[in-house]
Amino acid sequence: MTSLTRKKHYAEKIVFVDGLPGCGKTLFSQLIASFDRVELLSYVLEVEHMCSLHYLDKIPLDAAASLIRLQTDLKIYNTMMGRDVNFRSTDLSSATNDYNPSRYTDRLSGPGDKKVPQIIKKQRPILNLAVHNLLGYSEPIWEAVGPRCNFIEVIRHPLYMIRQQALNFDSLIGSPRDFTVYYSFQDRELPYYVKEWEDIFVNQNAFERSISYISNYNRRVSFLKKGIFKKHLPKILTIPFESFVLNPQPWIEKIEAIIETKVLSDTRKVMISQKIPRKKVADGIDLEIYRRCGWEPPRIDTSERDELNIRREEVVMNISPKMVLVLDKICSDYEKKYWCPDE
Repeated sequence: MTSLTRKKHYAEKIVFVDGLPGCGKTLFSQLIASFDRVELLSYVLEVEHMCSLHYLDKIPLDAAASLIRLQTDLKIYNTMMGRDVNFRSTDLSSATNDYNPSRYTDRLSGPGDKKVPQIIKKQRPILNLAVHNLLGYSEPIWEAVGPRCNFIEVIRHPLYMIRQQALNFDSLIGSPRDFTVYYSFQDRELPYYVKEWEDIFVNQNAFERSISYISNYNRRVSFLKKGIFKKHLPKILTIPFESFVLNPQPWIEKIEAIIETKVLSDTRKVMISQKIPRKKVADGIDLEIYRRCGWEPPRIDTSERDELNIRREEVVMNISPKMVLVLDKICSDYEKKYWCPDE
């Protein structure tokens, strides 16, 4: 049998900023991009697709890993000469929204092709990849670039994620705009992450699907961390969104350590633009794209617990009594382990 190989590489350091929809990972991707040597955030759906297809047993581990090695090297190669860089100003991933846009506009007229490997070797760029709920399916990534990568796993209280996810299940999931791998189940097309709980998914509404999605994904990640991912735990930094936005400095230091770089003077400017630190978790920046995802400003004179209760009331009105029990469990688990507003 032919053995796939790629011993040499360009991407010496890769950071995956990962989390479920609505967790706030874009904030972290933008912030990390202001650290020394870290590139603008990029999306690499090709890597996500390799992991999805491997999870569905449609592509062998060595083949998925080989393609991921190629894709990450191609991404850093193209990025360093201005290819595949987003300049659409309204996008959060746009180079125009970077703390230093000129580093990308200058590359458009700078040296390319054969000069790029020398530039990469000299500047030692850190590839900054924003991915979607990928840690639970990331075996091909660890196989491909394990010694060279880290995961920043962003987590958040379920009640802050359910609204956005429900909107996704209502209008995005199942549409041509959803560039997720789907598979056939009883004459229906389902997203890959529904594997093993299809019967539950097909009989639920959007809010219930969001709760099941969070519950099943959390269970899977926890299982993998205790098993085959146990050896990778030093390279996984789990950051509760609430803890970070309320008291960022300890987490900033942990990010610096795990990706082996330092904050710059511009990092503080990015933090200010993101309203970090905050007095209240819900006190985010008011952008149209966030409002489309269900964000709304916190109400005057409400406590952190009040904000959670407001969101819980909305969810409970749209789910069955059985799912209320599941909702309360995933919320209780999160508060016991990561962040409780009453403490």
